[in-house]
Amino acid sequence: MTPEDPISDPAGPTRLPVLRVVPMPADTNVAGDIFGGWILSQIDIAGSVVAHRRARGRVITVAVNAVQFHKPVFVGDLVSLYADVVRVGTTSLTVDVTVYVERFRDGTHAECVRVTEATLTYVAIGPDRKPRPVGTLDL
Repeated sequence: MTPEDPISDPAGPTRLPVLRVVPMPADTNVAGDIFGGWILSQIDIAGSVVAHRRARGRVITVAVNAVQFHKPVFVGDLVSLYADVVRVGTTSLTVDVTVYVERFRDGTHAECVRVTEATLTYVAIGPDRKPRPVGTLDL
């Protein structure tokens, strides 16, 4: 990490990620970078994990409110996704997801880089697939 690089951020990796995955060659776009859609799917999975926990049940994605791709992801990077519920409504939850990668440049030195940030909205649903109250649990 370099101090002059605002995307290199030691704060995220100091806690446990919601999801960790290593992208494979099949996940690349025509330029050889990891496809943005693959990253979005991992973001949705990580966000839904914390939303499901907070809602104590099934949730569905209703919006990807914002996504910022800061840096590319490469085959072999260790991708770690961190997610936090930032707002709870009557039936909906808003989740922020931050994506970091660990890159092993020379086989021994790992670089940690924040590559993507996103905000998603989920709605808690019941067995009838209709919105249900999230509840009033403390965050």
